[in-house]
Amino acid sequence: MWKRMREDIATIFENDPAARSVFEVIFSYSGLHALWSHRIAHWFFKRRMFTIARMISQINRFMTGIEIHPGAKIGRRFFIDHGMGVVIGETCEIGDDVVLYQGVTLGGTGKEKGKRHPTIGNNVVVGSGAKVLGSFTVGDNSRVGANAVVLQEVPPNSTVVGNPGKIVKRDGVRVTNGRLNHADLPDPVTQVCTSLQGQIDALKAEMEQMRKERMELVETIRKGGTREHDAQSV
Repeated sequence: MWKRMREDIATIFENDPAARSVFEVIFSYSGLHALWSHRIAHWFFKRRMFTIARMISQINRFMTGIEIHPGAKIGRRFFIDHGMGVVIGETCEIGDDVVLYQGVTLGGTGKEKGKRHPTIGNNVVVGSGAKVLGSFTVGDNSRVGANAVVLQEVPPNSTVVGNPGKIVKRDGVRVTNGRLNHADLPDPVTQVCTSLQGQIDALKAEMEQMRKERMELVETIRKGGTREHDAQSV
């Protein structure tokens, strides 16, 4: 047990450059507290003491803002950075050397029974706000971008971004069969604003043209009236 705890602390130093001392890590890292509490809850869960396990889980959630179902299976050197809003479902399985950032959900898509949460392979990083939903596997050494919504299997050594999630890199090679560009992701808000600005500019140009035509018409009428007045005077 002590060896695993020392390993957990070392994992934080490896992943977080802000960690300064063992004392600080032990007493101020909510991800570490959530992991240690989960191990206790999982111990009770495996022995079918479900109520005690859930109570520990709920206390853990209240104290850390991280909800890990006591039935979830978590591997070694697991790291939750910041952690607020992280949710890990009952049948979720997480491999070794996995990193989750704040707001990540490893959840299900409905009320089906049995395995309904994802399996996360080894050495996987899941970015802030990402949602991995369903009973499928995210392969080893994969990366899930921030705010991605992943609903299907992810092969090993892949990078997934977008909503719904699309694979943009595999084995270090860019995947070109999708519309998403990992280096320049589309921003729908910016696209809408750009479209509206274009329409506004077009309307301004049209109104300016109408104003010029109106002024020309007024000038023509004025000149015509002057010539008519001069003719009557003669």
